[in-house]
Amino acid sequence: MNSDIVVKKFKEIFKNEPIVSRAPGRVNLIGEHTDYNDGFVLPAAIDKEIVFALQKNSLKKIRAFSIDKNQNSECELANLKPKGGWINYIIGVFSEIVSKGVKIEGTDIVFAGDVPLGAGMSSSAALECALANGLNTLYNGKLDKLELALAAQAAEHNFAGVKCGLMDQFASMFGKNNHVIKLDCRSIQYEYFHFDFTDFKLVLCNTNVNHSLASSEYNIRRSQCEEGVHEIKKKFPDVKNLRDVTAGMMEKMNGEFDPVIFKRCQYVTEENSRVEKACQALQQNDFSTFGKLMYESHEGLKNKYEVSCNELDFLVDFTKDKENILGARMMGGGFGGCTINLVKSGTEKSFIDEISKAYFKKFEKKMSSYIVKVGDGARVDF
Repeated sequence: MNSDIVVKKFKEIFKNEPIVSRAPGRVNLIGEHTDYNDGFVLPAAIDKEIVFALQKNSLKKIRAFSIDKNQNSECELANLKPKGGWINYIIGVFSEIVSKGVKIEGTDIVFAGDVPLGAGMSSSAALECALANGLNTLYNGKLDKLELALAAQAAEHNFAGVKCGLMDQFASMFGKNNHVIKLDCRSIQYEYFHFDFTDFKLVLCNTNVNHSLASSEYNIRRSQCEEGVHEIKKKFPDVKNLRDVTAGMMEKMNGEFDPVIFKRCQYVTEENSRVEKACQALQQNDFSTFGKLMYESHEGLKNKYEVSCNELDFLVDFTKDKENILGARMMGGGFGGCTINLVKSGTEKSFIDEISKAYFKKFEKKMSSYIVKVGDGARVDF
């Protein structure tokens, strides 16, 4: 996103010269619902971001203006407590950065972004990481990227009330142009894999379905996975969580406990394996195999983890006989949101036109679409 609008607005309101901090949203190519099971994910930062202009003031307060909302808000530095609205995210990041020992003064802020809200691209993580990185730079905080990602995650937990995994904030901080990140959610070790986008585009198709079930069902899935681990430990006591469970173990557990819980656990173990295979495919530039793994991931999410919906299934099924589509799957928590599609370059616009018309004909509602590029993570401009 062009920072000129944000800087211009900052100068207009606060009559000062700011620094500029930015951080991107993310996509996840494969590895869904594995993060809270200490498994593997394969996200990438994208070319849609949140941009902050910020500078110190002498007022011992945060003064913030949201360009997108056309609203201003403020908060005393001595009272960094949760409150309603978008300012809550700002206060949360300030509080977590302070808790990590950075000495913060009064700060003026203007921000805007082009990460679509509610489309599963983690606009909140982009906001948190952009601000955390900016404050760390402005106040010479010495925090490294991982500490900043953890501070952003803590702001989401403690102020937004969302107990998310680290994937979104990690991808926003550590993103690298034309690379995906294989993240081990147990050890937080990571590895970059080059993804040559010369011949392919990533297209997101948004169902525009409200994720009304996502939060409640997310918590249910987490507890089902924990219940499954409890049962598996009876036969395999060294298992700590589903990350430790192999396909062979699952075969031996078949029929040993509730079949629904079994399906949930089976999906997670298979999805972890798919992430490993997907990385191997990237090393060999084998995008055909990568695409097939995306389809397999969706089938697992639909039939074993049961977090899809009719609209998501329709969008994925629509692509299966199309030569220009290598792979597609739902992305995110489920029950709505986007599918992510690996599309041959040059055919993306005709694909969007075709699938949009089919979707409207089927559901009498409009589908949104986004062509995203894989880009760099959070950074500060001076």
